[in-house]
Amino acid sequence: MIEARDTGSPAAGRDGAGKDFWPEDKPRRNVPNPKLLYGGAAAVVAVVVIAVVAVVVLGGGGGDDKAAEKAMPTAYTPDFSGDGFAKIAQRTADSRPITEGEAFSADSKTLKQGKYTLTLAASDLTSDCKSASWGARLQGDLAKYGCSQVVRAAYVSPDKKYVGQFMVVNLASQDGSAQVLRDLDRATGAGWLTPLQPKGVATFGPGFTAAYASVYGHYAMVTWVERAGGARPDSLNEMIDVSLVVENAGDFLYQRLDLAGNGAS
Repeated sequence: MIEARDTGSPAAGRDGAGKDFWPEDKPRRNVPNPKLLYGGAAAVVAVVVIAVVAVVVLGGGGGDDKAAEKAMPTAYTPDFSGDGFAKIAQRTADSRPITEGEAFSADSKTLKQGKYTLTLAASDLTSDCKSASWGARLQGDLAKYGCSQVVRAAYVSPDKKYVGQFMVVNLASQDGSAQVLRDLDRATGAGWLTPLQPKGVATFGPGFTAAYASVYGHYAMVTWVERAGGARPDSLNEMIDVSLVVENAGDFLYQRLDLAGNGAS
């Protein structure tokens, strides 16, 4: 399990500042995912173990549309395990393209979990993977590993305090989804996926943001969240909690897993 580490927060290293922000000294968060994975005769509960690893640069403070064009998260946590999704490790087992009806279903219009509620404010489904990303290396790998679709949705809380981005990249294989997660590490300089900009809130991206990416078979799923305007949160756990709400937009991937298990794709 990878521990959180502070590699450049503005408050780090000054009289213990930042100690409560990064959850490295807190118990590991074992967060049960309520989604059921259907396969064989029994249903098993997928458990998502959140281990926050931060790839961090100096963050915070304002920004503009130009900065947002090549926005990258301040903190990034990849999960390469792909637990429970072996049946759709190859797109050949799940060949039907994602539709707007499933990606932006009625159930995904409003997401609730704990004290947080977020509502769909912008959405996009494209087969032009290059148009939904930036960076020559990332775009090259999207082409190399057979990217056929990118799903993007932006969510905003009713009080406009939080903004979340939900993204799914449809690739030919799990090797491709894992490579995309590696590319999204800002240390590679490969590039990133381009966030949507919902109306009524400050530009997403230039300030402090946190992203969490996971391998779901041949899909790479990303949740990317911020306090609106990029204000630094009191604790990174706040961003984890918001990201878990946004993650619920990915329920359709579990439905696809179910269909593949039943021989339909």
